[in-house]
Amino acid sequence: MPSPAHALLSRVFGYDQFRGPQQDIVEHVAAGHDALVLMPTGGGKSLCYQIPSLLREGTGIVVSPLIALMQDQVEALHQVGVRAEYLNSTLDAERAQHVERALLAGELDLLYVAPERLLTPRFLSLIERSRIALFAIDEAHCVSQWGHDFRPEYRQLTVLHERWPQTPRIALTATADPPTQREIAERLDLAQARHFVSSFDRPNIRYTVVQKDNARRQLLDFLRGHRGSAGIVYCLSRRKVEETADFLVREGLNALPYHAGLPANVRAEHQRRFLREEGIVMCATIAFGMGIDKPDVRFVAHTDLPKSLEGYYQETGRAGRDGDAAEAWLCYGLGDVVLLKQMIEQGEAGEDRKRVERRKLDQLLGYCESLQCRRQVLLANFGETYPQPCGNCDNCLQPADAWDATVAVQKALSCVYRSGQRFGVGHLIDILRGNASEKIKQFGHERLSTYGIGKDLDIRAWRGVFRQLVATGLLEVDSDAYGGLRLTDASRQVLKGERQIMMRRELPSRSRDRGDRSGSPRTGLPVQPQDLGLFNALRDLRAGLAKEQNVPAFVIFHDSTLRNIAEQRPTNLDALARVGGIGGSKLARYGQQLIEVVRAQG
Repeated sequence: MPSPAHALLSRVFGYDQFRGPQQDIVEHVAAGHDALVLMPTGGGKSLCYQIPSLLREGTGIVVSPLIALMQDQVEALHQVGVRAEYLNSTLDAERAQHVERALLAGELDLLYVAPERLLTPRFLSLIERSRIALFAIDEAHCVSQWGHDFRPEYRQLTVLHERWPQTPRIALTATADPPTQREIAERLDLAQARHFVSSFDRPNIRYTVVQKDNARRQLLDFLRGHRGSAGIVYCLSRRKVEETADFLVREGLNALPYHAGLPANVRAEHQRRFLREEGIVMCATIAFGMGIDKPDVRFVAHTDLPKSLEGYYQETGRAGRDGDAAEAWLCYGLGDVVLLKQMIEQGEAGEDRKRVERRKLDQLLGYCESLQCRRQVLLANFGETYPQPCGNCDNCLQPADAWDATVAVQKALSCVYRSGQRFGVGHLIDILRGNASEKIKQFGHERLSTYGIGKDLDIRAWRGVFRQLVATGLLEVDSDAYGGLRLTDASRQVLKGERQIMMRRELPSRSRDRGDRSGSPRTGLPVQPQDLGLFNALRDLRAGLAKEQNVPAFVIFHDSTLRNIAEQRPTNLDALARVGGIGGSKLARYGQQLIEVVRAQG
């Protein structure tokens, strides 16, 4: 006989079995114990608090910073017959009071609430007068002062344990390196909680890093391999977001901008379109994306270097939440490194914070320049060992050669030193290649001993050398000298011939830029040719239902569910009930329409 948790998983959510540690987490929390859950995006974190809430008496309170997405999360629960609501600043007073009355009357299974709302005396008083099943703290890394999503309100969530010590708490995050994990446990008073740490591996995501030559054209070439797919393009600045979106629209892509400088109504409309329409490319700053619950994002592209490997992992994790093939593509060059290092040094943060930011940037640069499997490097940052090369990253699929760059590096370092340690890369390359530019004549640099000694390497190769020198700490950016380069203590060993330098040889620009052109349909995993007609007919039905209810299509059914129906071709409700992703509520609501589509397709 199935356990209560299994029975609920099948009856409500339509799944036959739990994934990974889900069952252990559910049973642990349902029994009244605290938990800290670290699980990758797409790993099924939501079920880890939703099912215990349904198993226990009372209402599960879900603390989430993702105000813009609560409506979709609640609507998805309504689709499976769960009594859920949300409370945040988007509700008018009358609607908020209606939700509060439902909480007091015990009419809710789950209530999503923003942290700033939860911490008000009014809401804490509501909790006092209500039966609470559990507290779920989503996006728990927001408590970390060193994290990229720090929310000061999260620090005050210890009040939940102080005032309701008998109510179980579950804190969840998809991104936390070991120091951040320890900080979450300490700040949320979860030191005694059981920790559930899943593998951070996202095996369906292919990781690619390319040297930046012409970022726009490289991006366009990559996107042409994903035409018709939904994806996110991250840019460092608001201006670049606008320019990139305009460029892609001119090139015939369905692109939208998103950044904090846009009016709130425009941001909301663009986010709504991204979630509800197919094939939208969202060009955005990191203001967009935390908790984005769109399962069929097929790619995440970065046209600028992120600020940390942790942030990069979180941003790329928005791709492929449905488990189908997805791609993470990063285009970066020396200018990115110079800019980010200047931003750190010129920022107003204290020295402790700057030290952390430098370390995080160095970890990211190590990932970018590594000759090793990308997945192995990425997971090592989270304290995880990946046993063998993954076979699904650029370094595995197109291994870069290593070459002995010692002599070239000595030439580059000598050029930096002899020109006064105050010039940028373009000018240094002109000196090395013997170009007679106006600037070289102005400073008399044609008389330097390093003038013309680097003609054996082309401009692209020299840019790769300088980029790797900065990334590995043999040169540093002088933030007071407009990005000029200067030697470090480590570079002196190389100049004296005491250290050999191996570097990655740059592949030709276009060989790494292209996205997957395997011909797979937009859904990521291939649909068999004989099933394609039915699959598309099911998608058309889903699109109509979603439009009718004004919800995203994936709230009705995920692509994987439609693919299962197309493969199994159930012709009655009993057979349809056995399809993964069809719970009792959806069977009653949509079953007959699905059966009619299957029958019509023969």
